[in-house]
Amino acid sequence: MQTERVTFLTSPDNKKALNAYAAKNGQSVGNVVREATSRYIAQLPETKDEYEEALELLLPELEKMIPDWNAKIDSMMASLDHVSSAVRKALAEVEASK
Repeated sequence: MQTERVTFLTSPDNKKALNAYAAKNGQSVGNVVREATSRYIAQLPETKDEYEEALELLLPELEKMIPDWNAKIDSMMASLDHVSSAVRKALAEVEASK
């Protein structure tokens, strides 16, 4: 396995605790840090792509618009019902006048 060196700063108390943990578990500090960082990275959520980010921004805006759209659709349906009734009435009058 090819390795590279990583240096990080920590408090004296954290370093002492890290050394004690490694010694207690029969591991090197490097191995403890490798294992801890591997587990941390493994539990991170996957990176969202641009499509998912756009949907997250768009969805709340669409949800705000739905009540207005429903009201407009209801209004259009009422208008169509009114026009349909008027057309039926006019056709009936034409038929009656024949």
